[in-house]
Amino acid sequence: VQLLESGGGLVQPGGALRLSCAASGFTFSTYYMGWVREVPGKGREWVSTISPGGGYDYYANSVKGRFTISRDGAKNTVYLQMNSLKSEDTALYYCAADKNLVLGRNFDYRGQGTQVTVSS
Repeated sequence: VQLLESGGGLVQPGGALRLSCAASGFTFSTYYMGWVREVPGKGREWVSTISPGGGYDYYANSVKGRFTISRDGAKNTVYLQMNSLKSEDTALYYCAADKNLVLGRNFDYRGQGTQVTVSS
């Protein structure tokens, strides 16, 4: 299993970023995909999960209404559109995969992460 994140960077408060995660080494269409973020000293926090078919999505209260998760089966890629970014969204964002629905931090597989920094 390989999960390769991209799209992180430095953005001003109120700005937007779109993260991408290219998946390989497993049957993408049968896995729940998600995003988890980590801040040094604060631990890991679940952000969002999307069902294998893309019909259901789930969000942490802290990002609901601002972030949108989506997936493209033809490209084996999952996205996280992040709008109205706040300084507290600053974290290392990991793409994650699991055969079962996970609404928490512990997915079976996780990528290396992409850094998102929200600062003026």
